[in-house]
Amino acid sequence: MPEIELSAELLERIDSHLEEGETREEFIEEVLEIYETEGAFSQEGPAGTG
Repeated sequence: MPEIELSAELLERIDSHLEEGETREEFIEEVLEIYETEGAFSQEGPAGTG
């Protein structure tokens, strides 16, 4: 499985939002789903760059 490196500070921020039993991967998937549903991502790239 591919891996990404995140700072300790960012991991702490993610962990502070996890629900009981939720993994970091599940949290990130949920955040992406919200962004995709709300249209924050476009085919041109991340918001503000397209």
